[in-house]
Amino acid sequence: MYRILRLGMVSLLFTGIVDVQVLKYTDARNLLMVGKACSSKEYYHRLDTALFKDLPPKIKYLSTFSCGLAIGFMTNSSVIAAEWEVKPDKPSPNLSAIAHKGLDLYIERNGIWEFAGVGKPELNSTRSKSIIVQEMDDTPKKCLLYLPLFSETKTLKIGVEEGSEIVALPYPFEKKVLVYGSSIVHGAEASRAGTTYVAKLSRRAGIDFINLGFSGNARMENSMADCLADIKADAYILDCVPNATAQQISERTAYLVETIRNKHPEAPIIVMQSIAMDIGNFNLKIKSDLRIKDETIRNEVEKLCKRGVKKLYFIEGKDLIGKDHEGTGDGIHPNDLGFERMAAYLEPKLMEILNNNE
Repeated sequence: MYRILRLGMVSLLFTGIVDVQVLKYTDARNLLMVGKACSSKEYYHRLDTALFKDLPPKIKYLSTFSCGLAIGFMTNSSVIAAEWEVKPDKPSPNLSAIAHKGLDLYIERNGIWEFAGVGKPELNSTRSKSIIVQEMDDTPKKCLLYLPLFSETKTLKIGVEEGSEIVALPYPFEKKVLVYGSSIVHGAEASRAGTTYVAKLSRRAGIDFINLGFSGNARMENSMADCLADIKADAYILDCVPNATAQQISERTAYLVETIRNKHPEAPIIVMQSIAMDIGNFNLKIKSDLRIKDETIRNEVEKLCKRGVKKLYFIEGKDLIGKDHEGTGDGIHPNDLGFERMAAYLEPKLMEILNNNE
């Protein structure tokens, strides 16, 4: 397929360029949704906040973001495109436009999920239409399309060639793991939605990871503990140190862990320290404050273990993003290198815990 663009007296021949208007589009709601905690009236929201009325207002707002959600489908089309709409929102200084309100496609090849392309958003519009990948072969492909990290997705349609097939991907996971945390879990500084450590772990481990990261939050409020406990999962990861104070950690960790444990007596609960934030490399106060918080969460976990809480695990944070101070984008949030290091460090530890729990 080709078209000719005439620019003044010059004609340019572009091969392989596809007109997004000639593709057939399928509503993503007819395909597979992965990464969602539970069903909700608003299809692309992470939580149904009407069920959890006591949550802090900021958590309710951030729950509307489609962070961690992905659409699974199979197609033999040589072209994959998308048409989507997001709610108007302010851009973040910690994000690229693609991470903020774009799409991120992975295709399985030889049992491994590999990056295939992005849906680039229109910068000055809430509506976008984009070719994600083209000029592929016509063999059947398993696809995961990650939704925007820091936007509320309103609609999404996936475009393929006329005459090709697109169907829902059969649910590919055997386990579900819930991750609760701050903007680090949410994915601030990731270049694309699929490069957060939670998304990486999901593809590598073959587990449906539920991303309940809330930028600027995760202070372990009792209402949030009650919410998490109402969500059934095979394991719970608590990555809550960055935004909580030492006092909040001391006062709230026990309620959070025990509330989950009471409703899910066999599910492993994994508590993490914070990453070693690079902003504290020379700032001694920040370094000291983070060390105090990390020691506080360690002490709380040790006290819970002594009180008889079973299947409670602890992961130190000092080696999560490496020690060369190149693992963050702004000294606080991991960049893609930092997220890759986190996933590589956590995967064997998590798999050992999950395998021992079978």
